[in-house]
Amino acid sequence: MSLVAILDADKEGFLRSDRSLIQTIGRAARNLHGKAILYGDKITGSMERAIGETERRREKQIEHNKIHGIVPKGIDKSVTDILQAGHLVSNKKGRKGKAGRVLAAEDNIDFASLSPAKVAKELKRLEEKMFQHAKDLEFEEAAGMRDIINKAKAVAFIS
Repeated sequence: MSLVAILDADKEGFLRSDRSLIQTIGRAARNLHGKAILYGDKITGSMERAIGETERRREKQIEHNKIHGIVPKGIDKSVTDILQAGHLVSNKKGRKGKAGRVLAAEDNIDFASLSPAKVAKELKRLEEKMFQHAKDLEFEEAAGMRDIINKAKAVAFIS
C-alpha cells in the first residue's frame, strides 16, 4: 500500500495547482491499494478540478477494465526486469514502445533546417498530440512524444 498525503492542499501555488495535485494523486494510484489524502481548511478550485479529473480517469479505467475483462492485481518483478522493460526498441519504421506499437514518425523531422516559426508550429502540434495521449491515458505514447519534443527543442535551439 502507498499513501500520499498533501498537507496544506488548500494553499494555492505551484505545488498545489490542479496539475501538480493530479500528478501527486496519480503517484498513489499506481499502487493497487494506494491512497491520497488532501489536508486543508477548505476545498479550493484546484482541489475540485484535481479530484474531478481523478474521478474521471478512475471511471474511464474501470470501464476499460470491465470491457476487456481485466482484474487489477499487483506485480512482482525484480529490478532488472523493470529496467529492461523501460528501454525502447528502434527499427526502420520508427520508435516502438513496450507493447510494440510505433510511437511516432516525428523522429524523422529535421528541426535544424526549419525556420523558427515552423519549429514553433511543429512543437505546438507535437505538444497537442502529447497532451491528447495523456488525456486518453496513453502514457507510453505521451512519454514518447515528450522525448521527441525534448530532442527537437535541443536540435532546433542549439543550431
